[in-house]
Amino acid sequence: MGAVRREIRRLTLLATPVALTQLSAMLLWTVDLVMVGRLGVTSLNAVSLGRLWVMGTTVCAMGLIFGVDPIASQAHGARDRRRLSRALLHVVAVALASSLPLAGLFLATERVLLAFGQDPATAALAHRYVVVQIPGLPFYLLFLALKQYLQARGIVRPAMWVSFGGNAFNIVANAILIFGLAGAPRLGAVGAGVATAMTSALLCGSLVLVMRRRRLQRGSATLLDPREVRRPELLEVLRLGAPVALQLLFEYWAFAFATLLAGRLGAIELAAHSIVLNLASISYMVPLGISLGATTRVGNRIGARDPQGARRAAWVALGLGASVMALFALLFVAGRRLIPAAFGVGPEVVALTAAVLPIVAAFELFDGVQVVGGGVLRGMGRPRPAALFNLIGYYALGMPLALWLGRPETLGLAGIWWGLAAGLFAVAVCVVVWISRKGPETVAPMV
Repeated sequence: MGAVRREIRRLTLLATPVALTQLSAMLLWTVDLVMVGRLGVTSLNAVSLGRLWVMGTTVCAMGLIFGVDPIASQAHGARDRRRLSRALLHVVAVALASSLPLAGLFLATERVLLAFGQDPATAALAHRYVVVQIPGLPFYLLFLALKQYLQARGIVRPAMWVSFGGNAFNIVANAILIFGLAGAPRLGAVGAGVATAMTSALLCGSLVLVMRRRRLQRGSATLLDPREVRRPELLEVLRLGAPVALQLLFEYWAFAFATLLAGRLGAIELAAHSIVLNLASISYMVPLGISLGATTRVGNRIGARDPQGARRAAWVALGLGASVMALFALLFVAGRRLIPAAFGVGPEVVALTAAVLPIVAAFELFDGVQVVGGGVLRGMGRPRPAALFNLIGYYALGMPLALWLGRPETLGLAGIWWGLAAGLFAVAVCVVVWISRKGPETVAPMV
């Protein structure tokens, strides 16, 4: 029992700053929604749909970057300084190279939204909101790569403080550019996109500066030297990252398709769905922080050749993830009317949001378990099962149910969320069963 308590303490100390960093990143979007919501439902929906496409494409690059997690965390556990420095070099190369194809996808925003039957005016505004974010892409991906590298070494506070500063900057930039304060032009929803690009550059520059001053590039003289990039090591990051990219893609687009389904129900339904999804995403950031902490702890213990410690870290993380989401479920039920009212929307949107939030509360527990389970699998260097479970859970069960129950003549918006809940339940069960049978104690170190 003493070992479990120590693991809880270590994981909490690691996961809390990581969760705060993830929450801080999520608040960038929340601030956009809250501030743009003052302009009307069209602007709110445009930002929501624009963000849908931004994240729906960026998760691919994020997954590839996450391929460095088992390499760096196990290298740190084994105290292999050279492998750590090589991991940093190659994850930075992956991050910067990924920004080019993403920029091309950003330019297709309006065409994609129109193909999914969205309102033309809303799709056009969403396109403008997304395109102005292109200059910030390489900065955001580089920030993410550096954050993952530091996190694998248990260094999590620099990214947290940088994220807090980025949020403060984003609020000020949003106010100036959205509403035209301090003599700036009133750009509306597009101003929120410009502020996001500026914030991405600030996040990246600040973290690079902190790493330089505190000498956190362990064993590496530079972040990227193209002459030192080696194909086998680059392919190793991509091999481990590709299943994670698929997992994130399957998971994210299940919710993205749900947003598109909500958009076809009407403006009120889309606005309510956007608020509910934002709230669910905020709560998701906490177990995601635990998940990222679990990746580090499990990877470190495997690298240190401590199989029992790796198993203990995995199950402690799963328990913490479930407990935290149970608390969020209670909060959503108790505050189902007060919380959506804070977004400044009309009474119809508030009422519909309040009706859906209890359904979200029902699947919070499963969401916490499945995301932490994915982190455990990444720490093991076994990301493929999570991708398969997400494919089956969401697309063989969740989305067909959402399509059937989400029709206007059945349950409408509530039916969409019941479908998502079923998919999450299936993924969570599969992850827990797999870890119980083929857990971290069965995995050989990569170093």
